[in-house]
Amino acid sequence: MAAIEIRAAGKDYGQNTVLSDIDLSVHESHCVALIGHNGAGKTTLMKLILGLIQPTRGRIEVLSHDPATAGPEFRALIGFLPENVAFHDQLTGRDTLRFFARLKGAEMQEVEDLLNRIGLMRAADRRVRTYSKGMRQRLGLAQALIGKPKLLLLDEPTTGLDPVLRNEFFEIIRELTSGGTTVLLSSHVLTELEARTDMAAIMRDGRLVAYGDLETLRRKSQLPATVRVRGDASAISGVLNGAFQKTLPPDRDYIDVTCALPEKMDLLRRLTECGECTDVEVRLPTLDDLYLHFSGRSISTGSQMEQMP
Repeated sequence: MAAIEIRAAGKDYGQNTVLSDIDLSVHESHCVALIGHNGAGKTTLMKLILGLIQPTRGRIEVLSHDPATAGPEFRALIGFLPENVAFHDQLTGRDTLRFFARLKGAEMQEVEDLLNRIGLMRAADRRVRTYSKGMRQRLGLAQALIGKPKLLLLDEPTTGLDPVLRNEFFEIIRELTSGGTTVLLSSHVLTELEARTDMAAIMRDGRLVAYGDLETLRRKSQLPATVRVRGDASAISGVLNGAFQKTLPPDRDYIDVTCALPEKMDLLRRLTECGECTDVEVRLPTLDDLYLHFSGRSISTGSQMEQMP
């Protein structure tokens, strides 16, 4: 079943159209990366899903409710972390979470569990005004998780988190989706989303220009794969025999070969059979590449290589 169902939705502010013809279906238990440039409409779309604003046209259904008219029972099913999180500076971290727990009807023990999980237990009784940016972000994550929401909307959730806490955050997300929670996550750090989300929704100028899993987006984009080959350059070039585009950078011990994705296996077969390769690295289009492509920006096929298993 779909946790979020949006059909032909648009949003105008006066004569200014900020969202146009949005069609989006997010299945339960999926984690979806919502990506796009500043001003692409990501925050407006989240506000529509939350019911904070109403669409000018089209239909939006969230957890089988119209979010604009749903009552407090619906609100209790949703967790939200805005991009710029703000709390009352005079409250302690523990008091802040207890306040949100009472709003959602959650048990106080959940507050203690979350403080421990996000690494704020030692600072739980300090006033929020003494918290660093990273600590405030962790507190924001905790308040979004209160009540074990069925839908979680996160806008730049890892801002200010160190690498260890980023990994712990995505482990929490994995546990939530395994338990049935649907997550919509907006971030500009695409490298950390690529292996940790099920689907990607790419927005540009108020429109949803691409939506699907990584393999679907690769096929749709028709971006090439790049294979970096080390070995006897002359012998390798002879084996390829002009069938693929090759680049031999000066003073380098490798050749970069590009090919369409359907041709990748044929290329690897030829390289294996030639017996002159000492190392082969395959680089498929990354989420960064796909975002640049669907955003209408050019990409370089000679960007950083990644070792494939």
